[in-house]
Amino acid sequence: MIKDKIKSLNCLIKIVLNLKQKNKKIVFTNGCFDLLHYGHVDYLEQAKKNGDILLVGLNSDLSVTKIKGSGRPINNQDARAYLVAALQSVDYVVIFNASTPLDIIMKLEPDVLVKGADWKAEEIVGSDYVKACGGRVAQIDFVKGYSTTNLVKKIVKKNS
Repeated sequence: MIKDKIKSLNCLIKIVLNLKQKNKKIVFTNGCFDLLHYGHVDYLEQAKKNGDILLVGLNSDLSVTKIKGSGRPINNQDARAYLVAALQSVDYVVIFNASTPLDIIMKLEPDVLVKGADWKAEEIVGSDYVKACGGRVAQIDFVKGYSTTNLVKKIVKKNS
């Protein structure tokens, strides 16, 4: 069931400990994933290639509004979590309220932290911590021409 892939942080911590005992390589990434599109799906598929288990930290509605501004997110956190969890490449989704996923990263201690190549390596939240724990940071190029912001603009333009 798709909903079984959406976990609380406390539950996910236990799952990750169990998976690490089985020598599974844990990959973590995060994002808003509002209006899921081709670029998101490709990004998550590329992230999964960095290990065995892909964990996705999903910004809560409150967090998205703080980051993206009023009028966002378009889809609520439950819908966004469900859509991300439905992807074959995603093993677990955890929703977080903070503006950054640092707390989750510190509690889950992933082997690989993945972010988009639009981030400067030194600005990736949690990268120092992951490296200090023996992990690595991977950056993935986005598919050109795909972004939720551009998609929203396109929809508004067509309906104006």
